[in-house]
Order: sequence, then C-alpha cells, then structure tokens
Amino acid sequence: MTDPTAAEVRRLRAGEGLSVRQIQARTGLGRNRVYALLRGVPPPAWTRRPTAKDGLRAAAVALRGEGCSVNDIAARLGVAKSTAYLWVRHLPLDPDDEAAGERRRARARATADSRWAAHRAARDAAQGQVRIQMRELVGRLADREVLLLGAALYWCEGTKSKPWRRHDHVQFVNTDAGLLRLFLRFLAACGVDRSVPTYRVSIHESADVAAAERWWAAALEVPPDRFRRATLKRHQPTTRRNTGEDYHGCLVIDVPKSRELYWKIEGIVAALAGEIT
Repeated sequence: MTDPTAAEVRRLRAGEGLSVRQIQARTGLGRNRVYALLRGVPPPAWTRRPTAKDGLRAAAVALRGEGCSVNDIAARLGVAKSTAYLWVRHLPLDPDDEAAGERRRARARATADSRWAAHRAARDAAQGQVRIQMRELVGRLADREVLLLGAALYWCEGTKSKPWRRHDHVQFVNTDAGLLRLFLRFLAACGVDRSVPTYRVSIHESADVAAAERWWAAALEVPPDRFRRATLKRHQPTTRRNTGEDYHGCLVIDVPKSRELYWKIEGIVAALAGEIT
C-alpha cells in the first residue's frame, strides 16, 4: 500500500518544484521526515546554489593541464596549498613535468643564493670581527669572576628549591658544551673536582646513546666511569628537528652532598641582586 503522505511530499517536490522548507510549511512535517521521504528524489534546479569557488576550481584544473605544480597553482589563484591539492589531486603531473618543476625550483634557489652570497659573506665577516673584539674584552677570567658567573648561570639554568618543594641539591642540565665547561670551572673554583659529580645523558631514544656519552666525556674532559644510565626521551618524528650528527642530547651534572654548595650559590646570587638594586 502506498503511503499517502510520502506520495504527497514527492508530488510537491517533483510536480510543483517546492523546496524542503516549503514542503514543511505545506504539510506540517519535520525537516528530517521530509528529507527521509524525499530520498532518491533530486532537488529542483532552482534550489541548487552555485559553489563560490567553482571558477577557481576550473582555473586550477586548467593550470594543472598546463603542467603547473600545486604550489604554483595556489600562488596564482591566491588559495591555500591544501585547497589547490584537493582540486587537482586526480590530475598527477607527468614525470617530465615534475622534473621540469624541480629544475625550475633549483634554478630559483641558485639565483637567490648568488644574489645574497655577498651580503651573507659580509654579515659573517662582521659577526666574526665582533666576536673577536668581545673575546679580547673579556680576557682571562679570574676565580672571583668565575664564581659570580657560575652562580648566576646556575640560577638561570639549574635546579632550584621552590616554596612548595625544598631542593638543596646542585643539578645542572644543558645542551651547550661551552656553558657546561664554564659550570665545571665554577665547581672547581668551589673546590669540587670533575671526578666528584655524576653525569647523565638525556637523549631521544632513536639516538646513539653510547656515542653521545663518549662525545660528552671527551668534550668536557670528565671521567667516563662517572656516567650513569641515560634518560631516553620519546622520539617524535613529526616535531623533532635535532636529528643531525651534531645532536648529542642534554648532559645532566649532579653534584652529590651539595647542600652547602647550593647555599653558597644562593648567597652569591643574593649578593649580586643586592648590588644591582
């Protein structure tokens, strides 16, 4: 038996060309009910709105046919690369076109490099000259200067006590070998030999831990037998950038029985702050 309501809804759609909203008003049915009854019945032409970007999509397809890359299409049409890709992903470039595009990009890079080569050389030379001037200005650090610098460095980078967590223990973590050498010299000025602290590498799990430990031991001239088990960090390929040969992780310097040393650092920092204020 034919449902009279369904038949009427379909007649209003096909016969009179009404929209869903008009059918709702005529029949008193809900929107979802009308849509269900109209399943399979195409909407009238007048209800179909043109897509705002149909012209851009057609232009993207045309440019793809001319051999343009997704980046070129996005730049020419002023749309996002992701949008351009969605429009033309069904039209892959021929291998010859891809090779030509790569050659164009290589020529563009070479042109930019040659254009800025003189500027970069002048900048690097100026930077090197400034560094030489500053090195001459600093000169050789006396023990007192090392104490001041080391305490300030620790207060910026080292582990400190908090009002909610007391931690009278010296632990310093950094990736910069130069700063770590300065901190070790600070420890020496405080009477702590390099054989006293323990050392621990904190590094991504995909790295060569043993090689990193050897590198740190040689770079800082610290005893290899004082290294403790490394801390491994989860490797995130999508966000991690430090994967080159120069990546050695962080080094953790932990000074045992260092409560009094921590108090000394507190005192030096407090004195420096008092001098500044």
